[in-house]
Amino acid sequence: MTALRGAAGEVRTRAGDLIAYATGSVGMGVWVTVPGLLLLYFLTNTLGVSPFLAGLTLLLPKIIDIIVHPMLGSRSDREARSSGHRLGMLRVGLLLPVAMVAMFSVPAGFSGASAALWVGGWFIAGNLLFACFQVPYLTTPSDLRVGYHERTRVFMFRMLFLTLGLLGAGVAAPALVESGRRGDYGWMALLLSGVMVISGLVALTGVRRLTAHAGFRMPDQQAAHSTIGDIAVAWRDPDFRALVLSYLFTGTTTHLFLAALPFYTKYVFENSGLTALFMGAFLGPAVVAGPVWMQVSRRIGKQRGLLICQAVFVAGSLAPLLGYGTGPAVAVVGVLGIAFAGLQLFAFSMVPDAVAAAEQRGTVRAGAYTGVWTATEATGTAIGPYVYSAVLALGGFISTTEGQTVTQPESAHTALLIGFTVVPAVLMAAALTFQVRWKLDRTRHTG
Repeated sequence: MTALRGAAGEVRTRAGDLIAYATGSVGMGVWVTVPGLLLLYFLTNTLGVSPFLAGLTLLLPKIIDIIVHPMLGSRSDREARSSGHRLGMLRVGLLLPVAMVAMFSVPAGFSGASAALWVGGWFIAGNLLFACFQVPYLTTPSDLRVGYHERTRVFMFRMLFLTLGLLGAGVAAPALVESGRRGDYGWMALLLSGVMVISGLVALTGVRRLTAHAGFRMPDQQAAHSTIGDIAVAWRDPDFRALVLSYLFTGTTTHLFLAALPFYTKYVFENSGLTALFMGAFLGPAVVAGPVWMQVSRRIGKQRGLLICQAVFVAGSLAPLLGYGTGPAVAVVGVLGIAFAGLQLFAFSMVPDAVAAAEQRGTVRAGAYTGVWTATEATGTAIGPYVYSAVLALGGFISTTEGQTVTQPESAHTALLIGFTVVPAVLMAAALTFQVRWKLDRTRHTG
């Protein structure tokens, strides 16, 4: 099959293939959003789990992820070398919706520690299945034989559909469980799991078409001989290491924001219904911001664009300390959403740039790089909610069960606001300090 080529002679992927591939991100967005947005609140405000134990319930499964993701990255490279594709692991990941439904379908007699054990166990299963899909799926752009700007274009499509998944789940899920009844959480999970199944099946077709059309970077002979060796190779890459450390803090910040939002709307605005509105304000602008950020990338490069987004997020995180009303809050959340779109697009599209640069140095281990990257992302998704739960615990926040109402102490109100503002601002500032160490944009690799 003859590949389409752009003006500079680069291979250009076809829009239809990109749409099929990117559709898989809709289901990924559901899994990222629903546990990240609702699980901490579900545990503390419906199942009667203390903030400290709820935080551990979310953190411990992610510790397993840190170990598993690099292993799956190496396994993915072995599969690619032996079969010429990474579809086997993707197919295993299609079982994720089963864990999604089970995690939110907590038996009626379970509360407190028993409920935490049920949720935590299914969260582990879900994360493992998600990793089986995520690692080979996100390795695909690195596998393609395309250039610097085309890699950004691939991820622009992916981020657009991811944002649609985040937006749909972020608005629908809180609305479906607004009553707080545990039964509604199960029906919500079942409904959204159907979306996950369809998007995953379409993505398999997209991956096949993209690699057939744009070419496939076969991992080198040394790839996947040892997971530890693969991690060492990726970690010795100074640019990739800077990007990973930066995204660790970026992911921690954004997932803290998601976990904190239901508490912010309920206890600051005294209206839980605003959670869906704020999620719409956060992710709605992000849908149209992706193509804009891609044009920014073409003009000033991904590195400068990413630094701008990080700086905007620092400033926007501190804005709620001004104590404004609903209207200004929606506007600020919208600005944060625009920055969020750039954070995702630039960071993720820089991973294939690091892989391409490594290939020029004689190392092709896209799966290994992606395994380290997704392990970092999983770490951020765990640390963010855990940090916020720790802040709540320090503030004396009182957990409740379904139908129970308590008056939170003033210290808890202070803690939940500080955790939503100052803490994420500090974390994102740390991300920015690591990101300035990225040097590849100075040479604009085109491989």
